[in-house]
Amino acid sequence: MAVFTPLSDAQVAEFLSRFDVGSLVSLEGVPSGTENSTFFVTTDRRQLVLTLFEQGEHEELPFFVDLLDYLDEHRLPVPGPVHDRDGIALHSLAGKPALLFPRLPGRHPLSPNLEQCRVLGDTLGHFHVVSRHFPGHRPNPRDLNWLTAMHHKVLVYLSPEDQALMKDEVEIYQGVLGDAPELPQGALHGDLFRDNTLFEGDRLGGIIDFYNGCTGDLLFDLAIVINDWATEPDGRLNRERHDAILGTYLARRPMTPAEREAWPTMLRMTALRYWLSRLLVVYVDPPAHDLTPHDPEQFRTILRARLEHGALPLPETG
Repeated sequence: MAVFTPLSDAQVAEFLSRFDVGSLVSLEGVPSGTENSTFFVTTDRRQLVLTLFEQGEHEELPFFVDLLDYLDEHRLPVPGPVHDRDGIALHSLAGKPALLFPRLPGRHPLSPNLEQCRVLGDTLGHFHVVSRHFPGHRPNPRDLNWLTAMHHKVLVYLSPEDQALMKDEVEIYQGVLGDAPELPQGALHGDLFRDNTLFEGDRLGGIIDFYNGCTGDLLFDLAIVINDWATEPDGRLNRERHDAILGTYLARRPMTPAEREAWPTMLRMTALRYWLSRLLVVYVDPPAHDLTPHDPEQFRTILRARLEHGALPLPETG
């Protein structure tokens, strides 16, 4: 159960009294999640999600509130935070920072179909067009600088072959991306896996969990999506899902020549980003709570497949 700070009905009812959302009917802890305590809250007027922030840099929470407010104002399917009667969204509950969100409809797509992929690509393209003008700033905490600094911490736990793979890859990224022209920048989701989306059939009900949100290379966000949404269990890319996502994305936001050149390297770099972050959780910095870490091997497999088979051709757009 991923509720690390239990709450009583009385605590939540008092908390809700600051908002114009109705009176508490029921409170249910949400078992999924790895970092924060999450609850489904039903009032006599609506369904909500209450999140208590257990870890992380709490001073960065205003960035996430501002980003979600901004995207919500631009009609992106995100859970814009609920503000209280004084216009304040971020509060404290049980000694933890707390935010209240509308509960968005849908379920995570375990095996996304092509229409869901097209919808996701179109929405991400729209997101990135809008996010280029977002005024907030939070450096990407998992960019090339992080890879360069952190990969040394896990080398002792790897086979000689994997040590060489990781060191060689970081050196290549520094050569290709370190001296490349600046790629288009904007606000990123930073972790747009399938389980951070909600679909009702082929309709995208929402994009959730923005707590890896940051500003940086838009291409980084897109590569994370392709490596999760369009990858087979053996690490190879699925051409149909790849083309469905990228076709609608590129119709919204065409890549620049520099992005097209950097694309194969960015796919590899984001695969290594998750391989490394998962290795760090397993060997160096285990989670504060008794949860099973994600398997690092998945992204080692993806990285090796990108090296062996390269990137697929980008789809043509009108």
